[in-house]
Amino acid sequence: MKTEAQLERRIRRIQERLAQLGPMRPGSLSKQYNICGTPGCRCKDPDHPRKHGPYYHLNYAWGGRSQTEFVKPAAVAEVRKQLAVYKLFRALTNEWVEVSIELAKLRRGSRSNED
Repeated sequence: MKTEAQLERRIRRIQERLAQLGPMRPGSLSKQYNICGTPGCRCKDPDHPRKHGPYYHLNYAWGGRSQTEFVKPAAVAEVRKQLAVYKLFRALTNEWVEVSIELAKLRRGSRSNED
């Protein structure tokens, strides 16, 4: 079992890592190819169809609303980085809550032992 001091140190380390995080955004990035409606287009070639694209879409829900944004190919790397930072943010905050619950239980247990 961990001590109160160990749990408090773990929370401080989590807080320090959170403070170092950069730009973030929630969601997922998808790559799509499309077929147009133009007769005779390369995307409709019967032998070797070549779809248009790739087109990148960022999908996420925020504020109770579902959102979709187009992402230019030049911005894909940056968006992927922001998505990874958001995942790390969520993992760290979940860990912080878990450690805080463990710390609260430990403190409650030590107070009841003092009674």
